[in-house]
Amino acid sequence: MKLSVGVKLANTLSLTPQLQQAIRLLQLSSLELEQEVQLQLDSNPLLERIEDYELHQVENKLEKQSEEQSLDNIEQKIPDELAVDTDWDDIYSDQPTALATPEFEEREDNRTTSPDLHEHLLWQINLLHFSPIEQIAAHCILDALDERGYLCCDLDEILQSVQHLAEQAGLIEDDSDPSEAIELAEIAVVLKRIQRLDPVGVAARNLVECLSIQLENISENNANISDLIKKNAMNLLQHVDLLLNNDVVRLMRSTKLELDQLKDVMLLLKSLDPAPGAKFQPQSQDYQTPDVIVQLKSDCWHVFLNPDTLPRLRVNNYYANMIKRADQSDENQYLRHHMLEAKNFIKSVDERHKTLLRVATCIVNHQKGFLEQGLEAMKPLVLREIAEELELHESTISRVTTNKYMLTPRGLFELKYFFSSHVANSDGAEHSSTAIRAMIKKMISQENPKKPLSDSVLVDMLKADGVDVARRTVAKYRESMNIPSSSERKKLL
Repeated sequence: MKLSVGVKLANTLSLTPQLQQAIRLLQLSSLELEQEVQLQLDSNPLLERIEDYELHQVENKLEKQSEEQSLDNIEQKIPDELAVDTDWDDIYSDQPTALATPEFEEREDNRTTSPDLHEHLLWQINLLHFSPIEQIAAHCILDALDERGYLCCDLDEILQSVQHLAEQAGLIEDDSDPSEAIELAEIAVVLKRIQRLDPVGVAARNLVECLSIQLENISENNANISDLIKKNAMNLLQHVDLLLNNDVVRLMRSTKLELDQLKDVMLLLKSLDPAPGAKFQPQSQDYQTPDVIVQLKSDCWHVFLNPDTLPRLRVNNYYANMIKRADQSDENQYLRHHMLEAKNFIKSVDERHKTLLRVATCIVNHQKGFLEQGLEAMKPLVLREIAEELELHESTISRVTTNKYMLTPRGLFELKYFFSSHVANSDGAEHSSTAIRAMIKKMISQENPKKPLSDSVLVDMLKADGVDVARRTVAKYRESMNIPSSSERKKLL
């Protein structure tokens, strides 16, 4: 029970700063890596890019060589003596000069930003002859529209907002006569006029009102639609729950329409826009830069890193030559410290690229069937298989495949896309869940719209193709692809 001092020898694994940096760089995307490289360039004077000045010198050298060759060709083409009837264009070709192309061209910017829903409706409201109070009501209605163009609050709330804003503007007084107060019917009139603007049906309070307004507008401007079809469509909108569930039998029973009549009415309703304001929403475009590129050359798949995402770094020779071995001054220690950091960072980036290329090559070797035949030939693959083959840890494979993209002839995919779970049959054969999803999607795309395939039928068809899965598995895969059930996919056409 006494305190004592002893010596013990043991092997332990510790995360050095260099190893921590390598692990952190391994899981960064191409954009995050570029930011990290720029941060290191700003903080470390001994680290520099190779392309900063060398590429510019190479381009200038090539440009001078091309200019000298063009001048030599011009001098060789001009003969010493010409005939009297010689045409100038036959001898002298049109050669571009430096003055032919201005140094700074004025280019017209054709990129136009489309107005949003609020601006589009406000432009139309300003053309209407609204009173000041009606203008306030119209602005309050526009502020209450959601991204679909629907009115997301009650008229009573809009009425309170209009009264408050009108009092602030001095249009009405707090102690005014009740007969001069703003009524709910005035707000309803303004709302009705806004609903007839472009796009028709905007500011509707529900789906039935939105489609009904569009039906009224179509019947007035389109002579091909009879009043009977309009009446049947209005009647059909009263059973919107059955319409959304595509319950054809109950719809025919409730509306007392024949199958041909119901078909015409549903075609008319499908031509309407259930969300008039959605087309005015800005479309978000997410672009991804591939880290790995796969190409087929001479019947062999070649994998290489994208050169645009590879930072070319090196140690600055000017500052490196200033380091003295026996000097212990602060300046020399500063340069030596940053010299070590620059070398470690370049080594970590190089190791990241090598590991990424090894993992991508291994994935391509396992998924050649997908690259040659498509999704149905995707093989089951897990992180453990790649880790065992490359003699790496599963966590390393997970870091490498996170936010890394591969450009293939079939499109751009994340590296994690090529990993899928195993679905084993009773005979021991294994299939990829991605391949089974592709097979289900293909079967549904080829089905008869009048008699869509149920999940049980899909199970039997998959068994015929050698894939033995349960019905609940088929339903799970179908829902993951946002494919509705057979009753919802049934069509009258």
